Amino acid sequence: MGTILIKLEDIQKVFYTEEIETHALSNISLAIEKGEYVSISGPSGCGKSTLLSLLGLLDTASGGSYQLSGHNVSNISKKERAKIRNKEIGFIFQSFNLISDLDVEENVELPLTYREDLNKSQRQKMVRKALERVDMAHRLKHFPSQLSGGQQQRVAVARAIAGDPSIILADEPTGNLDSKNAEAVMQLLEQLHAEGATICMVTHDPRSAQRADRNIDILDGQIVSDKPSSSQIVAA
Repeated sequence: MGTILIKLEDIQKVFYTEEIETHALSNISLAIEKGEYVSISGPSGCGKSTLLSLLGLLDTASGGSYQLSGHNVSNISKKERAKIRNKEIGFIFQSFNLISDLDVEENVELPLTYREDLNKSQRQKMVRKALERVDMAHRLKHFPSQLSGGQQQRVAVARAIAGDPSIILADEPTGNLDSKNAEAVMQLLEQLHAEGATICMVTHDPRSAQRADRNIDILDGQIVSDKPSSSQIVAA
């Protein structure tokens, strides 16, 4: 058994309004090892994006325990969550989330500017390395509006990996891309995984899910299936 990077035990997430109590997640228990490539799938509204936001410390659970790299992060402050998130977690979003008036270099560098352990020279080296890995170093001074959708997502991937995070969380990373660019991004994720990255990806696309090592299916806020992907079974 490898090193456990993420461990969830009996995670619950409840959203409250004045009249309604919505149980978005119930009894979620799972472990993700360092170096795994995991997909999370399920119908719209099943809780998969809620789960990803909890994993990424963008939100907190209503109950249960979350350990990240051996540390209990269930009830830490917003400030501590932000600090850990900035150093340990890389995010790739469906909508790219690039800032329009920042160029490529500035977009990739932005999360690193909140790291007190890095100076400007170190940040620039990390940015250049990340952009080289996604073949976008030649677009350093371009703005998002000057890039195609596929190129914007590559920049978003560079931003996610620049700080050498413990885990990359991808929320529908190909959702806004045509088939050609979607394939390029999936190949890029596979390359990062082959280089040792731990990846957890939410996707509605069964073909994308099968490219992961492990498939987790969620229905009505609960895990209904957690097994190796069919591609891994065939390979074995």
